Amino acid sequence: MAAEALGCKVECSLSNESQDAPDPDFSFAFQPIVDANAREVFSYEALIRGVGNESAPHVLRQVPTERLFAFDQKARAHAINLAMRLGISCHLNLNFLPRSLEASPTSIVSSLEAAERANLPIKRIVIEVVEGEIIEDHSQFSRLINEYRGIGLKVAIDDFGAGYSGLNLLAEFQPDQVKLDMKLITGIERHGPRQAIVRAISQICSDLGIDIVAEGIETEDEYAWLASQGIRLFQGYLFAKPGFESFPAVHYPRT
Repeated sequence: MAAEALGCKVECSLSNESQDAPDPDFSFAFQPIVDANAREVFSYEALIRGVGNESAPHVLRQVPTERLFAFDQKARAHAINLAMRLGISCHLNLNFLPRSLEASPTSIVSSLEAAERANLPIKRIVIEVVEGEIIEDHSQFSRLINEYRGIGLKVAIDDFGAGYSGLNLLAEFQPDQVKLDMKLITGIERHGPRQAIVRAISQICSDLGIDIVAEGIETEDEYAWLASQGIRLFQGYLFAKPGFESFPAVHYPRT
């Protein structure tokens, strides 16, 4: 699924309510990232929802801007606890605001502590960084991320190809995954220029030892073309829609 800050796109409108306003009630849906070659779930991405399965924007509009980073940490801890209650046995992808690290270099520690309390190994956590989110100091951001990677945390660049900072991020540090932006994927089997771009990204990632996740897959033709290029990790409605407070059944194409 295309990255959502806390399960929602960064550009979601945020409330300017008072800092004293209580956080909204929320829960999570989970969408699988599948290894199509092995025909198994590689990871589940946690996507924030309202308690009645309302959309991520519905939740985030209720969060005051000054509470965003604190809510970010609280939400990730909740996602970890819910995933463990559901019996997760693979990786867990958690969305993360890059500016959280700039605001507080220890902001991710609470998530690692929540994982430790829930007995979720750090090596199974994948933090998704949205490419289009502005990062003022790439070097500082990369240094901090690499420190966490040193203890086993995995990092993915989400919406890769949608913004302006992706290649700069690859130059500063090599993430474990890049998730190709859905706009590159839609109808790719009949779009030569986008095919050329994806081939180039695939070559770069192969050279750097980075896994590619093709997200937003909705048709068997999209899947077939991408699979023909050696991509094995996929996410999208073709395989499964997000399951509210559940891990949904996965459909594997015969192609």
